[in-house]
Amino acid sequence: MKTFQTLSELAACTGQEVAVSDWLTITQQQVNLFAEATGDHQWIHVDPEKAAAGPFGGPIAHGFLTLSLLPQFFESSFEIAGSRMGVNYGLNKVRFTAPVPVGSRLRARMKLLAAEPIDNAGMQMTWEVTVEREGSAKPVCVAESLVRRYP
Repeated sequence: MKTFQTLSELAACTGQEVAVSDWLTITQQQVNLFAEATGDHQWIHVDPEKAAAGPFGGPIAHGFLTLSLLPQFFESSFEIAGSRMGVNYGLNKVRFTAPVPVGSRLRARMKLLAAEPIDNAGMQMTWEVTVEREGSAKPVCVAESLVRRYP
């Protein structure tokens, strides 16, 4: 876990990979709970028996479940001592580039693309987040995430 003392210290890393998150295992229970929360009960996610005979050889996580893990990936990889809060400001671009079979271990690489001052002494950061699956050469998700942080 990296620690930055101020938003300015983090902003100085613009153009660089800032952090890599811890690994996280995707479970069938997570997938089922996500299906309940979103109403997306497609069999490729929630029916392991039927999914075993499907195109992916087993159940896969929802793409939006993978995307929803971004805050957890950020939290496990770095902290900003001089920031009391952060908010998700949105996304510029998201691609789900490969399936995430249940049981996969994922982690994210965060590259800071831009850091711009905003009201209340805050900073808006644009991050390129690449979510990797252990053992796969291809990422499972690439997203451009906007985060606002405040001291």
